Amino acid sequence: MAIGVAVVLLLAFVFIFNGLVMRRNRCENAFATIDVMLKKRYDLIPNLVATVKGYAKHESEVFREVTELRAKAQAGGLSTDETVAVNNRITELLRRLLVVVEDYPELKASQNFMHLQRTLNEVEEQLSAARRAFNAAVMDLNNAVQMFPSSVVASMTGFRERRFLQALEEERRTPDVGGRLSPHGDRERPS
Repeated sequence: MAIGVAVVLLLAFVFIFNGLVMRRNRCENAFATIDVMLKKRYDLIPNLVATVKGYAKHESEVFREVTELRAKAQAGGLSTDETVAVNNRITELLRRLLVVVEDYPELKASQNFMHLQRTLNEVEEQLSAARRAFNAAVMDLNNAVQMFPSSVVASMTGFRERRFLQALEEERRTPDVGGRLSPHGDRERPS
């Protein structure tokens, strides 16, 4: 009888432990997918900067910072939190560049820029989907780490909760579209 109970407890422990490992691996895989999307975005940055630089020379500080952050991110060796922080800043700067483009109609009409912008939008959508998948995997792992009986196995084997990827503060704010809803933006309308 005692051996039977011990076998059942051992099997339960192994089953729960394997479930925790599977959830942790799902988180790692989801974060690796984010890394792939970030690499695609990093590959677009030099072309985007070069294209916009010819028109918006006064944005040289933005170009410099984007280039430096891209190099830092690609060099590797960053923790997850550092990777997230660097990429959040890159996202802010890319949005700023795309807003600057509004002031340069000839740049907006450039086929090269239009292709880069479409590609960047696709990558950003894929990155957003990858972030959602990561957060879903983190929620699944965190639930297992917090809920009984898996919480007992998690604490015995060193499993910890993971942090969710959070939206940037500016992404949480309601956008101010102002005059951008008209076909001519906030510029004067033709008579």
